[in-house]
Amino acid sequence: MDFALNQFFAGLSIASILLLIALGLAIIYGTMGVINLAHGEFVMIGAYSAWFLQTSMGLNILLSLPLVFLVVALMGLAIERGVVRWLYHRPLDTILATWGIGIVIEQLVRLILGSTSRYVEGPSMLGGNVEIAGATLSIYRLFLIVFSLMVVLGTWYLMRRTEFGMKLRAVIQNKEISECYGIRSENVYAVTFAFGAGLAGIAGALVTPLISVTPGMGTYLVVDAFLVVILGGVGSLLGTVVASGLVGEATALFSFLFNDTIGRVAVLMAIIIIIRFRPQGLFPDKVRR
Repeated sequence: MDFALNQFFAGLSIASILLLIALGLAIIYGTMGVINLAHGEFVMIGAYSAWFLQTSMGLNILLSLPLVFLVVALMGLAIERGVVRWLYHRPLDTILATWGIGIVIEQLVRLILGSTSRYVEGPSMLGGNVEIAGATLSIYRLFLIVFSLMVVLGTWYLMRRTEFGMKLRAVIQNKEISECYGIRSENVYAVTFAFGAGLAGIAGALVTPLISVTPGMGTYLVVDAFLVVILGGVGSLLGTVVASGLVGEATALFSFLFNDTIGRVAVLMAIIIIIRFRPQGLFPDKVRR
């Protein structure tokens, strides 16, 4: 029982990190049709923001989350207003533009801060382990699991129970008709892009106690997030949650049976096979026009 629980918990901890990263990507990709290749750099900026706030102002990760969200959201808003807004309905140009923006952001960080790895301490109140049914579980990883579910619930409430969410769903279903009713789709898109970027920043901040902070960390993390979004179904919140869980548990299982490299390859092959027979994903969005 303790072995099975340890493996299940390891998969959930991986899934929670994937979910935090993929959620912002799914919102931007699903609602706006924008493949944002700079999403990994938003994660990286969030991590560096958490490091700066801790080393310069003494704020732990939990206290720095609102500031991290605000910083990365404003960066996302500036990018959307300055570049992305001119490239809607031009997916190839959007891919090229966001890819270039990501490279610029990464190289600027290298020039200003260097390539040295930075480290962030986790909150002292969430340090240590707890035993459940004979299994030793990290308190911080348990917090990540709970926090990621809270973020999902908050996002669902925003999209389904608020005036902004109603406008967003209207724009998704029919942009032209919604504009006839006075909804400014460009403002909806801008806020959505900023919100998705802010979620990526929070993900980057929360992952810092687990991995070192480097300029290239976002590229490594966002690859699996793209796989999660595609597997779950573009624009599907439920699909993102389920796909994160499946990928996280499969990664933990295959990594234990073989090693990390073979585990990643096995998970990738499984996703390719699923997409081959179900290219729309597990829970496709049926309302996007």
